[in-house]
Amino acid sequence: MLKARFLCKTNHKGIATIVGIVVMLLLFSASCKKETTEVVAVEFDPNTTYTMKATEVSSLISDSGVTRYRMVAQEWRVYGKADEPFWYFPEGIYLEKFDSLFTAEATIQADTAYYYEKLSLWKLIDNVEIKNLEGEFFETSLLFWDQKEEKIYSDQFIRIVQKDEKIITGIGFESNQEMSQYIVYNSRGEFPVSETPVDSTARDSMRQPVPVQVSPVTVPEPPEPETILPDTLNTE
Repeated sequence: MLKARFLCKTNHKGIATIVGIVVMLLLFSASCKKETTEVVAVEFDPNTTYTMKATEVSSLISDSGVTRYRMVAQEWRVYGKADEPFWYFPEGIYLEKFDSLFTAEATIQADTAYYYEKLSLWKLIDNVEIKNLEGEFFETSLLFWDQKEEKIYSDQFIRIVQKDEKIITGIGFESNQEMSQYIVYNSRGEFPVSETPVDSTARDSMRQPVPVQVSPVTVPEPPEPETILPDTLNTE
């Protein structure tokens, strides 16, 4: 009986001693860690730091619950905390605009693109190509698409190839969103001339069809872009 009590008392004392040592070690370890902790200040610039990045994007975009656009891009960055929140497409973009029957009214593509969310404004840069429902083809180096005002415009050189192969060029233009009604400023035109039947005696002197260049037409100067935006942004 006495032996049992001794063993019990001895074991209890040993456990208490071990627990005390462990607690001391833990406190000492925590104290050391606290003393060696360093806080590093990291600068965050919301205008150059994206809040989201996606690659190989193919997305449908709705407006008032109706699918209006399809967007395809290799890389999509969102700068949601910037002073003027925007999307950035550094590797180009392809857009399709649909009507209420889900028919593509126009397609747009460019090498670089920005979309400013609050302004509902697209800025497309370099090798901008547009095709409308009538099959007309537009080329320019800079294009603004204002979705609030429902218009597309540019103050740069524009080249338009119409269905009948007539070519119109100018400096600056303005159009509706469907690119079906537009004005070209400082315009010139080239029109194909078809060959007319002639008799054999006149065939040798016949001139081959050549494009005819139209003299410049006096029109108002193109409007200045309503929003001045940076051509490049440091997104790294």
